[in-house]
Amino acid sequence: MTSSITKVVIPAAGLGTRFLPATKAMPKEMLPVVDKPAIQYVVEEAVAAGLIDVLVVTGRNKHALANHFDRVTELESTLANKGDHDRLRMVNEATGLAEMHYVRQGDPKGLGHAVLRAKMHVGHQPFAVMLGDDLIDARDTLLTKMLEVQEH
Repeated sequence: MTSSITKVVIPAAGLGTRFLPATKAMPKEMLPVVDKPAIQYVVEEAVAAGLIDVLVVTGRNKHALANHFDRVTELESTLANKGDHDRLRMVNEATGLAEMHYVRQGDPKGLGHAVLRAKMHVGHQPFAVMLGDDLIDARDTLLTKMLEVQEH
C-alpha cells in the first residue's frame, strides 16, 4: 500500500545544547555521521518512505541546513572539470533528494511551537514529523510501516 502522505516536517531550530561545544558554531543536524551530515540521513529516510515534500523548521544560525541541500555551481563545475565524477555524484545527491522548504521559528519555544510553524505549509493535510538528529538504520522501514498504518 502506498501512502497518500507526501509531507514531512523536520524541526531543526533548537540550540543544540546537548552537543556543546561542537554545536556552538555548527547546527547539530549538520554534525557528520561518517561522510554525511545527520540531517541528510533523516531526509533520505523520509524520501525512502515517499515523503518528498520536506519542510525544515530552522532557527538562528542554521543557514548551513539550507545550504547543504542547495546547489553550489562553482564546486560542481570544479569537480566536473577535474573529472572527479564520484565526488560530484555525492555533492549532487543531497541537492536532488526532495522538494525542500524552510521556515524560521524565531525564538526557541520548544518542539510543539516548531511544528506549529509548519501550519501554513501543511494546511489540513496529514504529515509526518521527524527530528533532525534522530537517525534510524536505513534497513528499518519503520516510517513506511507507520505511514501504512495511518493510511489504513
